[in-house]
Amino acid sequence: MDEALWYVLHTYSGYENKVKVSLEKLIESKKLDNSIVDARVPTETVVEQKENGEQKEIERKLFPGYVLVKMVLTNESWYLVRNIRGVTGFVGPGSRPVPLTEEEVAKMGVEKKVVSISYAEGDEVKVLTGPLEGFVGVVEAIDADKDLVKVTVSMFGRETPVELKLNEVAAIEK
Repeated sequence: MDEALWYVLHTYSGYENKVKVSLEKLIESKKLDNSIVDARVPTETVVEQKENGEQKEIERKLFPGYVLVKMVLTNESWYLVRNIRGVTGFVGPGSRPVPLTEEEVAKMGVEKKVVSISYAEGDEVKVLTGPLEGFVGVVEAIDADKDLVKVTVSMFGRETPVELKLNEVAAIEK
């Protein structure tokens, strides 16, 4: 079976949630959970200032007029999704959908990657790649959401803080 990828659907304005619900019903009724995996309408919570000075939290669509769908693209799945009421088409040249890249999915925060980290703050780690490959340092901070770790490395007799990706360092076995 092919891998399910994220695609962007263009919808009529205001139909985003209806399309998402229709997709979920379609998956359930046609038993398509193997080919259509997930549907999302990315939102953010913002604080809105009212005229009377009150503040109110509202949920706002990040991409009005668009729905993200994770699916295995086949002729059947393409046809079924394309013909949901409110969908005007897939985003891509012509009528061929173009999947989002891993970087785009990560930037949009659509999917959270589960990263297992074998080290903690205060642990000694070894740098695995890049210009500092082979250097040993101490973990100062870990930011799993941004996929970063701050390590203090001793270079030329000086303690130097560097930011690296989580997978660029490994714990030193004691």
